[in-house]
Amino acid sequence: MRKFVAFVLAWSMASVSMCFADEAVFDTETGYRIARYRTPTPESVPGGTRIMAADVAGLIKANAILIDVMPSEGGRANPKTGQWYLPKSHRNIAGSTWLADVGQGVLTSDQSKYFSDNLARLTQGDRSRAIIFYCKADCWMSWNAVRRAAALGYQNIYWLSEGTDGWTDWGGTLIDAKPEPFHPLPAASSDASAKH
Repeated sequence: MRKFVAFVLAWSMASVSMCFADEAVFDTETGYRIARYRTPTPESVPGGTRIMAADVAGLIKANAILIDVMPSEGGRANPKTGQWYLPKSHRNIAGSTWLADVGQGVLTSDQSKYFSDNLARLTQGDRSRAIIFYCKADCWMSWNAVRRAAALGYQNIYWLSEGTDGWTDWGGTLIDAKPEPFHPLPAASSDASAKH
C-alpha cells in the first residue's frame, strides 16, 4: 500500500510539474513576464539597477520618483471618472504614485497610454529623471515595469525588487494608497491586445 501511495504522489507531482513546464511564463516577442508573477525574481533587470530599501531615501533626496506597480487585484476603474473601485485596500511607500496593473506582461493600448502618459507627467518629460519602481517581494510586475520604462527611453531606472515587503522589513512605514485615475481611450481607438 505504501508503494502505491508513493507512486500516486510521485505521479501527481510529475503531472503538476509538466503543467507548469508547458505554461509559457515569458512573452516570446517582448520578453516580459506574462504568468506566475509572484515567484522569485532575478538579481538584475535589463534597463535598470537593482536597489535595496536602504538606498531609497538617498535617491528620493536626489529627486527620484517612486512608482508602485502593484496590480489592482480585481479592481477596475470607472470609465467616466477614472477613479478605481478596489475590492481590498492597499498600502505603499509615502510619496509614491500607484500605477495599477502596468506591470502585467501584456498591456492594452489604454494601459500602455496610462503608463507612458503618467511617466511623462511625473518626470515632466525628463527621461533622465530617476524613477524607482516597486511592487512586493518576488513580484515580476516591477521587473516588467522597469523594462517597459527603459523601452520608452527612460535612462535612470531603479528596481526596488523587495518592494513594500523589503521596505517594512527595513523599518519603513506604509500609508493607504489609491491608484492614479485611469481614463481609457475612446472605443474606436482602443486596441485590447497591444504589446507594449
